[in-house]
Amino acid sequence: MSAASDTGGRQLWAYTLLLLAPLFMASNVVFGRDAIDTVPPIGLAFWRWVIAFLILLPFAWPGLRRHAAQLIRAWPLLLLLGALGMGVCGAFVYIGLHHTTATHAGLIYAASPIFILLIGVVFGGERLGVVQCLGVALAVLGVIVILTRGAPQALLTFSFNIGDLWVLAATVAWAVYSVLLKRRSLRIPTIPLFAAIAFAGIVCLAPFYAWETLAGRPVLLTAEAATSVLAVALIASVLAFSAYQQGIAVIGASRAGVFMYLMPVYAALLAVMFLGEQFRTFHAVGLSLILPGLALATLVPTRSWRVGRTA
Repeated sequence: MSAASDTGGRQLWAYTLLLLAPLFMASNVVFGRDAIDTVPPIGLAFWRWVIAFLILLPFAWPGLRRHAAQLIRAWPLLLLLGALGMGVCGAFVYIGLHHTTATHAGLIYAASPIFILLIGVVFGGERLGVVQCLGVALAVLGVIVILTRGAPQALLTFSFNIGDLWVLAATVAWAVYSVLLKRRSLRIPTIPLFAAIAFAGIVCLAPFYAWETLAGRPVLLTAEAATSVLAVALIASVLAFSAYQQGIAVIGASRAGVFMYLMPVYAALLAVMFLGEQFRTFHAVGLSLILPGLALATLVPTRSWRVGRTA
């Protein structure tokens, strides 16, 4: 096999994985919504990451041993990342799905890159170009359309769906997690670092899982419960992470990131197909604002016209 055909084959495989990664990620809200009657939210988040960690451990163990001293020194940061990424972000989404639809959750969660940008502007001294600001405004407007269900008067009465607000809080938590992970980069390979953060998330979730269990909401060992937990652990966690990382390794992070815009589309399609949810007009309006907003805010280079805090 020639080098050219080998390269072409690797790129084709990478693009295939990057088409699948957002599908795997979007499945989280569908599995979470489907599990509301069988698995309590904190229990689902806890066991999701326990199983994901155990799946990752054989691959991560050599790196965890090699970088053990650095990981121990960084334990406060790891706990914070675990609390945000696996604790707040994980459990809050499942709590929200008890009150809202998977379609809503997927569309709201799609705006996380916008919150990452805004956090960078407010707290990191980053600056946005005019086109990027337009993108942020469009995406935020799209989220507002989803939160208000297309009824602007909800802004005046603050009559929002509580489930949507839980998911919005999880989205902000994921944005903070992403900014911290990027700015306080640890010189540790991706898989061991991800496993270490997952373990930290388990530690943070454990007391809340114990409280939920003692409060009369244990995770019952049933076939339905096991299927739900395995699905979010294997598909929405390990396979999603692995597919995305392998795609990045071949074509690079900037091009790979574009594929994440498929996640809200996949979430809506999966919710309609498997949960029987209705895709309403305000969903389409919100999505038509969020997707171009994301593209303008994250893909367009910063121009000479800038706004925001000075460095």
